[in-house]
Amino acid sequence: MPQIQLTPAERREHRANAHHLDPVVMIGGDGLTAAVQKEVDAALSAHGLIKVRILGDDRAARDQIYQKLADELDAAPIQHIGKLIVLWRPPAQKAKTVDEDRMPGPRDIKVLKFSKRGGQRPEVKQLRVLGNQRLTPGGQIKRAKKPKQTSVKKRQAD
Repeated sequence: MPQIQLTPAERREHRANAHHLDPVVMIGGDGLTAAVQKEVDAALSAHGLIKVRILGDDRAARDQIYQKLADELDAAPIQHIGKLIVLWRPPAQKAKTVDEDRMPGPRDIKVLKFSKRGGQRPEVKQLRVLGNQRLTPGGQIKRAKKPKQTSVKKRQAD
């Protein structure tokens, strides 16, 4: 898979975001093994932007590992300074499942209760209204109104 190509501005932004990160994967003396590559792939899937520390003294080998990870994991090489490398891969889009039978969830509503005297601040109350409830104009929570039932004869006439 080809690696992702970024503009210099995008690369600079990812470098700035990676500054405070700690390395999540360390590559030891055995080099880039299948298990290490799997861990880097999992970390990229979970975080998107990661730092990897390569514990080796050979700069050419570190550079080769850097390019190989970027190529094989479909990631963008962001930065390579000394023994630290930074890789980025955009997060995968998750498919949302639509459940037709799902009822509305709870809603948090702010209710202002004004004082009878005009000079005081209104009292603010946070209320949680569930899916089968409604809020009355007076600020009370009541069960939702059911639709009016019509008689069988009227339904047949319509």
